[in-house]
Amino acid sequence: MSELDKIINQIKELRSSTINVQKNNSFTDPETVAACHELHTALDRYQGILMRIKEDK
Repeated sequence: MSELDKIINQIKELRSSTINVQKNNSFTDPETVAACHELHTALDRYQGILMRIKEDK
């Protein structure tokens, strides 16, 4: 599995997890903020991978 595939799968899992956390907590709850931060970090890594792929072409 490529690095890109791994991060896409991680994003899918984090997105689902974040939605579940948000259902049970307010948007400012520390658990919600932490879940959103983790998802955001994965999205940043994904964007970095896409930029590297584009530069290599």
